[in-house]
Amino acid sequence: MKILTLNGINLNMFGKRDPAQYGSITLAEIDAQLQQLGQELGAQVECFQTNFEGAMVERIHQAHSDLVDAVIINAGAWTHYSYGLRDALAILKCPIIEVHMSNIHAREAFRHHSVIAELTKGQIAGFGADSYLLGLRAAVAAVHNLKA
Repeated sequence: MKILTLNGINLNMFGKRDPAQYGSITLAEIDAQLQQLGQELGAQVECFQTNFEGAMVERIHQAHSDLVDAVIINAGAWTHYSYGLRDALAILKCPIIEVHMSNIHAREAFRHHSVIAELTKGQIAGFGADSYLLGLRAAVAAVHNLKA
């Protein structure tokens, strides 16, 4: 089972950016935790991060070509306004799980809306780095449910 984890704009700054909101864990540490949990769950996890929207769209197109089994995405600020990202995700035929380290619904009003949410199997927000691990568990379960 192939699971792709996508991280958007500014998320490479985890551990440095607003530790009160995001904690001190780095994206590399989150990726390592995902790799470890993926092995336990029998999933091959690939992690990708970019600050360039076009590069993210191209990686999503590649995911479509690669026939990934599921996608976990934290699009960062793109979550709230990127229709280009939304349209790229819409081509995928696999389950998409949206994750956020912070509770976006308890933050500024502009963060309350996700333009990608209607394309996702579900959204996990507010559990820090555990949001990613919960997202991986949800992705694996969604793939198993499709095959059942």
